[in-house]
Amino acid sequence: MEFIEAKEGNTRFFIPLQDPSHPFPPASATVFYNPKMELSRDATVVLVSLLSPTEYLDAMAASGIRGLRVASECGVPVTINDRDREAVALIRRNTESLGLPIEVVHSDTNVLLSGRCFDAVDLDPFGSPAPFIDSGTRGSGRYLFVTATDTAPLCGAHKKAGVRRYFAQAMNNEYHAETALRILLGFVVREAVKYDRGIEPLFCFSREHYVRVQVRFQRGAGAADRTVSRMGYILQCMSCPFRSEEEGLLPEPQLCPSCGGKLLPIGPLWTGALQDKELLERIEASIPEFRLGKATQLLQLVRICRDEPDISYHYDYHVLSKQFRISPPPIGEVIQSISSQGYAAARAHYSGTAMKTDAPLEVIREALIAKRG
Repeated sequence: MEFIEAKEGNTRFFIPLQDPSHPFPPASATVFYNPKMELSRDATVVLVSLLSPTEYLDAMAASGIRGLRVASECGVPVTINDRDREAVALIRRNTESLGLPIEVVHSDTNVLLSGRCFDAVDLDPFGSPAPFIDSGTRGSGRYLFVTATDTAPLCGAHKKAGVRRYFAQAMNNEYHAETALRILLGFVVREAVKYDRGIEPLFCFSREHYVRVQVRFQRGAGAADRTVSRMGYILQCMSCPFRSEEEGLLPEPQLCPSCGGKLLPIGPLWTGALQDKELLERIEASIPEFRLGKATQLLQLVRICRDEPDISYHYDYHVLSKQFRISPPPIGEVIQSISSQGYAAARAHYSGTAMKTDAPLEVIREALIAKRG
């Protein structure tokens, strides 16, 4: 196996040589490492440094870079695990070269988390995290971080797979990045509350080919009940752009108040806040303290997430402009017009043309018309 040296943040490490001609170069190596996830790892480093867990588990580590960076850049006791022998050998090599007191474990994730508990558990599998969230919940003390790269089931492109893995119905529409995030959170909720544990989202986002949720657990039946109360559905009209939220575990059949069409439920999913806004302010202030390769992108992501309204869907202003047969004006002007009327309105972090607002469709349409030209 041929290795090359790489660097993220302040951490140097070795990775297997990848084939640049391969359609997906990370899959060409014997041990997986995806440089496109650097922003996610940058976010983890800053978040963990602020939360200061007593211990952190990188449960499905592959190259081990996430755990290596947490140990090197946050000073938190770290355990790194993988079930692949070659991955474990690489992790041990990188751990020794850094001279850090990292525990390296060779185990199946579900087996490990059924026998041990860690203050913070990070699940970053290749594909769906669904088979690991139950054990991740049981093996987490206070924090659980989860990445999902199976966006097709979560976004509604593969509906049957979404039902099998997450027990939810998604829809492949213009706001599927939002519902993917909330369906994953909803699945974490259902796995947690059966153990009388509630969740508090800390910093959750959708980006490119993955979604990332990071939550704090709250213990007790009361906390679990409060968490369940934030589960619900998005009701999407199949005949017009109307959409709304409904809380509860079973949606009631309804007709669209705008056109009388059928409303199709999307979910169940999490309808509560996605972010701890105070924590995001601390993350924003802390980013300059680190040497991050994606500092500019992370700062922009944090700022937009901090300002987003707690709404489970968005409107794409290009889509609406086309439906209303209006030339699309600058999105900032439309958002300002809606906000000036007392409604929540802001951009969404995963799309440059997305507006998250609780304004009625007619108010949005009037803002589009008023700002035309």
